[in-house]
Amino acid sequence: MMYDLEMMKQFYVSYNGKVQDTRKKLGRALTLAEKILYSHLYDANSIKCFERGVDYVNFRPDRVAMQDATAQMALLQFMNAGKSVSAVPATVHCDHLIQAYKGASIDLPVAQTTNKEVYDFLKSVASKYGIGFWKPGAGIIHQVVLENYAFPGGMMVGTDSHTPNAGGLGMIAIGVGGADAVDVMTGMEWELKMPRIIGVHLKGKLNGWAAPKDVILKLAGILTVKGGTNAIIEYFGEGTSSISATGKATICNMGAEVGATTSVFPFDYEIVEYLKGTGREEVADMALKVADDLKADNEVLSSPEKYYDKVIEIDLSALEPYLNGPFTPDAACPLSEFKDKVIANGYPQRMEVGLIGSCTNSSYQDLGRAASLVRQLKDKGLKMASPLLVNPGSELVYCTSKRDGMIADFEEAGAVIMTNACGPCIGQWKRETDNPTRPNSIVTSFNRNFAKRADGNPNTHAFVASPEIATAFAIAGDLCFNPMTDTLINDKGEQVKLDAPTGDKLPVKGFTVDDNGYVAPSADGCNIEVIIDPKSERL
Repeated sequence: MMYDLEMMKQFYVSYNGKVQDTRKKLGRALTLAEKILYSHLYDANSIKCFERGVDYVNFRPDRVAMQDATAQMALLQFMNAGKSVSAVPATVHCDHLIQAYKGASIDLPVAQTTNKEVYDFLKSVASKYGIGFWKPGAGIIHQVVLENYAFPGGMMVGTDSHTPNAGGLGMIAIGVGGADAVDVMTGMEWELKMPRIIGVHLKGKLNGWAAPKDVILKLAGILTVKGGTNAIIEYFGEGTSSISATGKATICNMGAEVGATTSVFPFDYEIVEYLKGTGREEVADMALKVADDLKADNEVLSSPEKYYDKVIEIDLSALEPYLNGPFTPDAACPLSEFKDKVIANGYPQRMEVGLIGSCTNSSYQDLGRAASLVRQLKDKGLKMASPLLVNPGSELVYCTSKRDGMIADFEEAGAVIMTNACGPCIGQWKRETDNPTRPNSIVTSFNRNFAKRADGNPNTHAFVASPEIATAFAIAGDLCFNPMTDTLINDKGEQVKLDAPTGDKLPVKGFTVDDNGYVAPSADGCNIEVIIDPKSERL
């Protein structure tokens, strides 16, 4: 068992009591964020009404997650702390150092050779100090954490800015620097300024082309890249329960783009189903026993303006797809207005590459909805007008998607399947182009689109959208195409229209994987030698 069941048992046994103590001492109802924060105070006896945005508070997170680029320094520091084992469950994920070039079958072996000394070091340190290790190709840190470690009501720090992805399962998960992670792993208190809390009331239900990604794309336009600074975004309302767990994670993931400390969703049936679907029935059962305190108190929900520092309302039923950009993720534009924006600003109209995946949108549901579009090409007599690159989020997602025919659907349409890693999203894209400085346009399902972010070209106009919209634009090859209203000319000269995307939230046959890429730590770290080449220029 990869996740620490005993730690979670202890957590859930005491959680209700801690929330009740907090409610009593503060003398008022509590938001979900407050329940989780106060139940993780480093000193349980220090409960008082901390002033949001002012007071610095010490916390005791439940676990730590590290990606390979930032884990190197963090683990070197931890080795010098004099500890024999991490004080909390921790994992290392090799996802950042893999270049996206020709496809997984070529790129992964190259990365394993190029980064061998880093991987050997991380694996040996992890084994010695009781830390779980996820091999290169196992998946993107945040997707793997969601599938294996995130749990409702918990608190985690991770050495990557998109750690808040775990908020999709009702967890307070915060991106930190390596030194902060070391503090937590050594058992020290972890300090954070008590965040403000922004409440986002979701009403209605998504339909048609609208996707969970569009919720955060719209919100980014409202808050801007700084509007969430020193704040937790807490979602509430009947609309939350209509969004899948992975869809919730997508929304929380990109909260980093508005500067939020983290984001969180309340516990619901979708989270229960995801926990069970990923083999964590016991976690789901424990969470169900404290379900009332894994959401905001009823008084908060009936009078949100009294408890949140700011309240924003979004009607999911009226939400249309968004494309944000270029050069900043808060330049939000609804699909119906995007053509006019492209023409008015003189953006390169030809859409040259579509890229889907990343930690933000690489779940089974994401790939399924995109695959439902490429599957239409054969039936409607169409072909991809632009290249499509696909980065599955994990080996679990890849193997399940392959079994269910989705990988074959992508490949038949001409898409290239990249390694289960970050790839182009973080600039690890070795793009083949006729001119590395030429103005051009791409559409991605990533989270960031600042100049040079994806391919190093300052003139690449990158627009952030859902996987469905990125795929539709790759099919059309035209930024002025609106898949909701426009038609395409097929091989018979006929005008045809794409059907709205569909996709299962979870695989009907369950998840499957041959080797998920996890390596458990040694039972006796004393016998493990940390591998560092004395001539190393990297370590």
